[in-house]
Amino acid sequence: MIRINLLGVPRKTRGKRAAAVSVPGEGSGTLVLGLVVGLGLVLAMAASYVWVTREQGVLERKLQQANTENRRLADVKAKYEASKRKADMFERRVKIIDDLKEAQKGPVNLLNLVADTVNKTDAVWLEAMTTDGKSLNFTGMALSADAVADLMSNLRKTGAFKTVEIKETSQDASVKELQAFKFELICEIGLSNKVKES
Repeated sequence: MIRINLLGVPRKTRGKRAAAVSVPGEGSGTLVLGLVVGLGLVLAMAASYVWVTREQGVLERKLQQANTENRRLADVKAKYEASKRKADMFERRVKIIDDLKEAQKGPVNLLNLVADTVNKTDAVWLEAMTTDGKSLNFTGMALSADAVADLMSNLRKTGAFKTVEIKETSQDASVKELQAFKFELICEIGLSNKVKES
């Protein structure tokens, strides 16, 4: 007689190994589990792709903004450097003008000093004064040799000259009524701070 096992429970056999029993639906569960895991991986990859794409878009926008800001700052820098060059140029011009004004004061102050010294010395008159930038040459007239010596002494006392030397002195024969001396002095300029500041 043939026995049919409708319960699906294997029978115990003696001495033999139990045969593999296939449970209905067991193979399809593994397949469903595999499909679920595969679908989960696909969804995870799709989500990662969407996130990476969105981040790439955000980074590209930030890069464009940075490039725009960089161009704007480059324009600002160029304008700043142009205005700085102009300011430096004006500053150099002002310095040159100030230097020229200061250089003008020196000769004027020196001329005033010489005029005051001659005025303080009795019986002396200047006829001409020339300069080569390093020394002053005076030509003039005095009523005595002592007046010329006094003028030389007073010029030395000013401190404006390194040396005061007489180049020539002679009695002027053209003046008959008085005793008059023509003289020529050479004074090497060595301006002291007193002369520069005054």
